[in-house]
Amino acid sequence: MLKKIGFTVTLMKNAKLQEMDEAIREFGRQIKRSRGVGLFFYAGHGLQINGVNYLVPVNARIEKESDVRFQSINADLVLAEMEHAENRLNIVILDACRDNPFARSFRNASRGLAIISNAPVGTVISYSTGANQVARDGDGRNSPYTRALLAYMDKPGMTINSVFMNVRSKVRQETGQVPWELSSLMGDFYFVPRASKKETVRMDALDEESQKLEAERQRLDQEKAALARQRELAEQRRAIEAERERLAAEQERLRKAEAERDAASRQKKLAMAGLVPASRGNEIKREGRFIAYDNGTVLDTKTNLMWAAKDSGEAMKWANAKSYCENYRGGGYTDWRMPTQDELAGLYDSSLRGYAQDCGSRYLWVKLTNLIHISCCCPWASETRGSEAASFGFASSDRLWYHQSRFFQLALPVRSGK
Repeated sequence: MLKKIGFTVTLMKNAKLQEMDEAIREFGRQIKRSRGVGLFFYAGHGLQINGVNYLVPVNARIEKESDVRFQSINADLVLAEMEHAENRLNIVILDACRDNPFARSFRNASRGLAIISNAPVGTVISYSTGANQVARDGDGRNSPYTRALLAYMDKPGMTINSVFMNVRSKVRQETGQVPWELSSLMGDFYFVPRASKKETVRMDALDEESQKLEAERQRLDQEKAALARQRELAEQRRAIEAERERLAAEQERLRKAEAERDAASRQKKLAMAGLVPASRGNEIKREGRFIAYDNGTVLDTKTNLMWAAKDSGEAMKWANAKSYCENYRGGGYTDWRMPTQDELAGLYDSSLRGYAQDCGSRYLWVKLTNLIHISCCCPWASETRGSEAASFGFASSDRLWYHQSRFFQLALPVRSGK
């Protein structure tokens, strides 16, 4: 606070005896050179012996009353230095009226400090409490007395007498103790002079500008905090997305691994059964709604039925034809069967013109896609009635019935193409 209101300050904390003595003497030399206002502030232990006040350094070794003169600083040394300086104004502030920690071993010790009556002209001496009284330390960083000084010392236009008067009122109201002053001033002194109207306007403008700058700084801090939060959230979002993608990739990897294990298991089972794994194969040709694959299968995209690309090539009884279809392993599939009469009829297309390769030593024109090759006109169908079984003629679209054991027809396997 003293620096703020224009004093040059020499600060001593927890000083020892020699340090206190040298600092006080240097203080006297400085105010003599500058002829400025001298101010001595002391906060710490102080005690009085026979009306003489002593300031106790931190390294004082006091076991008996007579030790005080040699282990402490006589407060009169401060006033002597001020008197020698012959400057116009001096202020002594003693916040040192604590209990004497050595009082039990002293015969002539009194509570608190004694009132100094021989101060030089132009001197103000302020005590944190009255003569022979004990001041409170308080609970915070500063004592109640020092806290009150800080509240009023920098008020513009307030005389020193007004400052100490307000301090006294505040301390008494808060603690009950009554600070005390002795003064031999010959005029008014202001810690902070009252500003002129022009200066007041200028200071108000500066204060307003300062407030604006502070508001802008706060807004900037808020914007920076919001941006930092936005960046943090974006980073968290990126981390979440990356983790989600990682998990999805891991799930896909596990799915593929499981599928590969299942495929390997199926392949192993098929290999053990002497079969090859099922595969649709690669497309080699298209004709209308029919697609031929290189594994010997033909898909009817209209009915989604998959047919063998050629029949058995040999006529046989119905039972043998049924067994042939069910044991057919074209493309590695194991679910082949004998077609129904309707399914065979579904292949018939009057707009097509194919031919049977060998049907009774002659060629026969049939109404069937060229992607499915039959050796003769009439493959067996799965329906039966008594001793007869169904057949279908691709030359004339006839639904035929023949004796199962007496007639020989072709076998054309079929399965679901799903």
